[in-house]
Amino acid sequence: MVKFLKQNKAVVLLQGRFAGRKAVIVRPFDDGTRDRGYGHCLVAGLIKYPKKVIRKDSAKKTAKKSRLKVFMKLVNYNHIMPTRYTLDVDLKDVVTLDALQSRDKKITAAKEAKSRLEERFKSGKNRWFFTKLRF
Repeated sequence: MVKFLKQNKAVVLLQGRFAGRKAVIVRPFDDGTRDRGYGHCLVAGLIKYPKKVIRKDSAKKTAKKSRLKVFMKLVNYNHIMPTRYTLDVDLKDVVTLDALQSRDKKITAAKEAKSRLEERFKSGKNRWFFTKLRF
């Protein structure tokens, strides 16, 4: 069987607290692990999407509207819907399984992931990923 849930693939979460939110696969676990015997993946996604920026906004207001809020989570393959998009952002060294173990590590990893995703947003690439899903 062809593996299409690869690293940097954009997905939409279907279940749980972040249902309807877009995320990117950081690391897939196709065969499962000792703790989780099923196929799952580590994802980093957006809780808060950036707001629409218009030309007359000041630089301060533009910066405020361009902010994101990020989450990290282990998700079952059954609870995600893959999309045709890939996101060319390197989160593998920041978002790790070790970062999910303690609250302090998770917060620092989320801040670093947030800065990398904001940088990606400001470059103007992957516009679909940074727009709110309307359903």
